[in-house]
Amino acid sequence: MARPTADVSVRVAWAADAEEIARLQVRAWRQAYDGVLPARALESLDVAAFAAQWQQAITRPTEARHRVLVALDRVTVTGFVFTAPADDPDAHPKADGQLAELLVDPDRTRQGHGSRLLQAGADTLRADGFARATVWVTSTDDVLRGFLTDAGWATDGAHRELDLTGDGSTTVKQLRLHTDLRQD
Repeated sequence: MARPTADVSVRVAWAADAEEIARLQVRAWRQAYDGVLPARALESLDVAAFAAQWQQAITRPTEARHRVLVALDRVTVTGFVFTAPADDPDAHPKADGQLAELLVDPDRTRQGHGSRLLQAGADTLRADGFARATVWVTSTDDVLRGFLTDAGWATDGAHRELDLTGDGSTTVKQLRLHTDLRQD
C-alpha cells in the first residue's frame, strides 16, 4: 500500500494571496520583534495596509524581476519569499539579486516550507539572470542565520543598522549573507 504524501508546494503568488501574506507577515513580525519594538508599535501593524502593499507587489510590480512566491500546505499559505534585484549600494545591478523577505508562519516552521521557499527563491533569481543572491538577517536571529548557512549561504562581511522608529530609539543590526547562483 502506498503511503500518502503531503500536499505541499511553492508557486507564484496570486492577487488573492495578498491578505494571507499580510496576516502571516504581521504575525511573524510581532513574534520576531517582540522585545525589540514597543508593544504599541507591534499592535499597530495593520494587516489591511500590508495587504494593499502585497496586492500592488503581486499585480503591478515596480519591475519585472520583482516576484512573490508562496509556500502552500494544501491551499493554506504557510510562507512567502519576495525576490528582487539587490538594492545595496555595492550591488551589481545585473548580477546581484536578493531575497528581500523570506518568512514562514511561526506555527509552521520545521516542516520544510522554508527550504522549499529558499530553493524556489534561488531558482527564480537564477532564472532572472542573477549570478549571486543576498539576504539581510537580523544579527540576533541565530535560527534564520543557521538555516541559511546550513543551506550553503555565507556572510560576506557587510552589515547595517536599521532605525525602526525613525528617531534612533530602536535600532536593529543586520548582517548580509550571500550565495553563488551560477551552476557548475
